[in-house]
Amino acid sequence: MWEALEQTGWVKTFGSTGWMYASVSVIHYLTLFWCIGSMAVVDLRVMGIAARKRSLSELAAQIFPWAWTGLVLAIISGFFMFATAAGDWAPDPIFHLKLVMIVLSILCAIVVQVFAPMWAADPKIPTWGKVIAGIALLLWILTILSASEIPAMEGLG
Repeated sequence: MWEALEQTGWVKTFGSTGWMYASVSVIHYLTLFWCIGSMAVVDLRVMGIAARKRSLSELAAQIFPWAWTGLVLAIISGFFMFATAAGDWAPDPIFHLKLVMIVLSILCAIVVQVFAPMWAADPKIPTWGKVIAGIALLLWILTILSASEIPAMEGLG
């Protein structure tokens, strides 16, 4: 199935046209950092480390739409990059681990976004909220590190 994806016309054209692949790679990395950087600002605010003078609910309301936009663009561009070597990437267990970390990071971000207005209404953000924000931040960092190391470790990409 994955090899069939690699052999489709658009994937072959995309993978063999240097400027296309390079452009999508740049888009992927920029949007990934845009997404993670945006979410990190909110996580750091929840943890009481950054933007302490800003209202948490206001900050989250302003930043999360940008973060989710960046995530959608990163997923789309990531799929384009994946498609060019899908047969190699799809069965790789370390690649699966990276995908699991992304899903867990997204789930933590959703929890932070859902609870941010409630936490902002309280005089003190609950400890479990700070822990979730810290876990989200750690997972995003691990995702970035794994994404940069997997190709070297596995001989892919």
